[in-house]
Amino acid sequence: MIDEFLTHGLSDVEEAVRKAAAIEIMPRFRQLAEHEVDEKNGPHDLVTVADRKAEEYLTASLTRLLPGSAVVGEEAVHADPTVYEALRADAPVWIVDPVDGTRQFVNGDPAFCTLVALALRGEILASWTFAPALEELATAVRGQGAYVNGERIHSGSPEAGAALRVAIAHPLYTSDENKRTLARLDVPGVAARPCGSAGLEYLKVARGDMDALAFTWPSAWDHAAGLLLVAEAGGAQSTVEGVPFRVDRDNALPFAVGRDEATAVRIRELLRGA
Repeated sequence: MIDEFLTHGLSDVEEAVRKAAAIEIMPRFRQLAEHEVDEKNGPHDLVTVADRKAEEYLTASLTRLLPGSAVVGEEAVHADPTVYEALRADAPVWIVDPVDGTRQFVNGDPAFCTLVALALRGEILASWTFAPALEELATAVRGQGAYVNGERIHSGSPEAGAALRVAIAHPLYTSDENKRTLARLDVPGVAARPCGSAGLEYLKVARGDMDALAFTWPSAWDHAAGLLLVAEAGGAQSTVEGVPFRVDRDNALPFAVGRDEATAVRIRELLRGA
């Protein structure tokens, strides 16, 4: 069933993602009323009516396209954390972040995106990263490469001798312990900055505009689409234990993502304090 869907159903997913953005997200961009923005776990953890409506739209559309599939969406998990357990079950799972970069969306910054990934037993099979305000759609299918607006992309390797450009977990969303760990990247040869939309940071690595990422949180909806995109572009990733980050298990954090294997390993070892 999955193989047939990956052969014939991908364009329908793209259409669903584009429609969710056109119907539920973009009409509200720079048009949000005060009552349409709420806090979840604090003043920096925002949710809007666009997040909720887009996730509802995608949940209905994606499960209709692939009967028997489940959805693990950011807003659904916030309402009921047990929804996350679907990642460890045997049914296909759609992993959805309806508006990745809600802070940017609320502030009128176009650097936000919708993230969708299809997984089965922890393996990410396909992904869609759609930045509607930037008019960019990045897609990946396991074993078939990574593309932006239909053109294949390759992550390549960092320029020899240049400082590694690294996006790290934003200090607004990190604990004091995480800040101390990330501070290990404050060394010669590494130029670190706080990340914005995680999905768009993954895209930058996949196309070679950033060299690496260092993340301290495990939420599957932030990482699933980007991890496949980077892998299919030629990049690599690893947790501090030296094993790949997976969405269906508990992971040692932080984890590192790089344009190539050597870059991912270097950032991982710095995070370990090695």
